[in-house]
Parts: sequence; structure tokens; C-alpha cells
Amino acid sequence: MLRATKVHPRGTWDESRVVDRVVLEFEDRFRRRVRLRAESGLLFLLDLPTATVLGDGDGLALADGGFVRVVAKPERLVAVGAATPGAFARLAWHIGNRHLPADIGHDRILIRDDHVIVDMLRGLGATVEAVEAPFNPEGGAYGQHNHDPAHPHAHGPGQDHGHDHGHGHDHDHDHSHPHAHAAPHR
Repeated sequence: MLRATKVHPRGTWDESRVVDRVVLEFEDRFRRRVRLRAESGLLFLLDLPTATVLGDGDGLALADGGFVRVVAKPERLVAVGAATPGAFARLAWHIGNRHLPADIGHDRILIRDDHVIVDMLRGLGATVEAVEAPFNPEGGAYGQHNHDPAHPHAHGPGQDHGHDHGHGHDHDHDHSHPHAHAAPHR
């Protein structure tokens, strides 16, 4: 089986050597080692030294010299907008304060659909629209990428903790298992 052992960021690799494409949702683009099937049926092993967020347009270098292009699959998302730059900044702050992965553009922020968050944003004056688009959230403040949609920052195993984000929004996290996800918002 072919192996891909290196990820080349978009724009840094020879796209004339593309042999196939792999189309993945955001959740499936945080990987270290996984068997993948590309669009034309090419089966290969992604075998990276550390877990990595695969970005739209990245090239997975195959051992035979070819590349598999990573394509971000369109997902059901919510586009958040505002009437003024100040209102837009305020909405971005509220989204960030809740540790939500967010794909921040010039005039819209894409987030996953969560009716509680959408209602809160509408209450803050946001325009909200359901869209289908690739999801490429910002990386973390320290160069890490948001790979867990419920809780993007890291904590060690067994370090349970809670957050009070104000406005009646708080939640607990259990990190006793390496793949534990945040408790639902309450």
C-alpha cells in the first residue's frame, strides 16, 4: 500500500504531480495515521509523525513521488454577519469566547450549526444564514489548530474543568479519555 508521510501546505508543492484527490470534512482532516481512499479509488496510508490538520489545497506526498490533493468537503454551516465592522468584531468576540471553531472571512464568520449559539447571535443583532461550504477554521492562538469542534484548546488527561462564559452559557469538559468531547451546552 502506498504511504503518504508528509503534508505540504497549499501553494508549496508541485501541483503538476497530483495523482488523485481526497475529499474530507473538517472532522476527518485532523489525522496522524489513517487509511484513506481517494476519489479515483487509490488506497493509501496517511502516516504522519504527529496529528496534523489537513488544509484545503494541501498536498500529501506519496512515497512514489506523486501527491494527493486534500479538498475540504462542503458542510452544512451557518454564516454569521453584521451590519457594521464594530458589530462584526463583537460577534467574533462572543464566538471566540465560547471556544467555537470559526472560519473568519472579510464579511462573514462560518461556524457549525448550534441552535443555542445561533439564537444568542441573533439576539446580539447578527444576520444568520444556513450555507453549505468548506469549513477551514482558524488555528489556535498558539499555532495549534482547532480540531475538536466542542473544545479546541488542549488539557492533559484527567483534567476535568468547567467554563462559565457569561450570559448563562457554561459547560464542563472531561478529558480523562484522549478522544473525550465536551459535554453538551446547557
